[in-house]
Amino acid sequence: MITFSTDMIAPRDRFDHWRDQRGKKLFGVTLELERERRTSFSGNFQASTVGGATLATISASAYRISRTPLDIADMPIDSLLVSQQVSGPGWCDNGKGQPFFITGGMLMAGHSDHPFTSTPSTASRFQFRTVKIPLNSAQSFARFAQHLPVTPFDPGAGSYSGLMAASFTALFDTASPLAKTEAEQSVDALGQLVLLARGLVAPGAQASRLAVRTAHRHALRQVMRRHCHRMDFSAEIAAPMLGISERQIHAIFEPTGRSFMATLQAMRVEEACRLLMARPAMRVAEIGFACGFRSLATFYRAFQGIVGVAPNDYRQWPGDRSLH
Repeated sequence: MITFSTDMIAPRDRFDHWRDQRGKKLFGVTLELERERRTSFSGNFQASTVGGATLATISASAYRISRTPLDIADMPIDSLLVSQQVSGPGWCDNGKGQPFFITGGMLMAGHSDHPFTSTPSTASRFQFRTVKIPLNSAQSFARFAQHLPVTPFDPGAGSYSGLMAASFTALFDTASPLAKTEAEQSVDALGQLVLLARGLVAPGAQASRLAVRTAHRHALRQVMRRHCHRMDFSAEIAAPMLGISERQIHAIFEPTGRSFMATLQAMRVEEACRLLMARPAMRVAEIGFACGFRSLATFYRAFQGIVGVAPNDYRQWPGDRSLH
């Protein structure tokens, strides 16, 4: 993990450093900000790698950003970029004659070596997350991705866009981080889904089917986390939320070696662990029922099986409280 903050730099030098060292040398982009606003500028970012891909989160004062033909000539990147504007609205012009408005939560994707300009519509801070996937001949989507300018995706407009959003969210989920192998698979799936959403690769291709299944697993887990407190929650209830069949729900978890119900129980126990420590005055029985368990016997059995101790003992446990 790489982290950087302008807090360690004198205010008068912050934007110049961010522009030259972080924007130009690290990302190959041109940054612009009115001189009178530069002394109040601040920014920070963190980046990590998954396989050959880079995941980055940027939070900073608003500024204008562009990737010009000169930037591309000086620093060709040849990557598929999948990004999300978490906050901070603005306009993006990809040079194709149809600028689009960027709102909070919007996903965008395109090849790194197509010019674009992004202009904030307010002076408020922004937060931005991006996945940079270097292209290579082994990827089924590589040759198609090179022709894709930066374009927006509406997660509610189609199934592939929604699955892209689920995969993107899973990659940045620090509360439930993906294991290394699954994270790498998820990066590949995200790239394939971008091209599927644009109709540039075949839905029936093996890589496409794998990408859809991987993204469905992320979407399903996210739905399960939102509803795991419901005692009646089941695969039958989850299926229509995702627009798939109950049989597909169970098939999604086959590669993980853990069933739908076992995964749901683990999520409930994880939430119970959190509440046991966060709310010391809350009775164990209340916590069990609040986490979706139908009976105390089921709660104690599941908790003991996953954590290794009873809920009451967990509160007094002096050691590592990570789940076994």
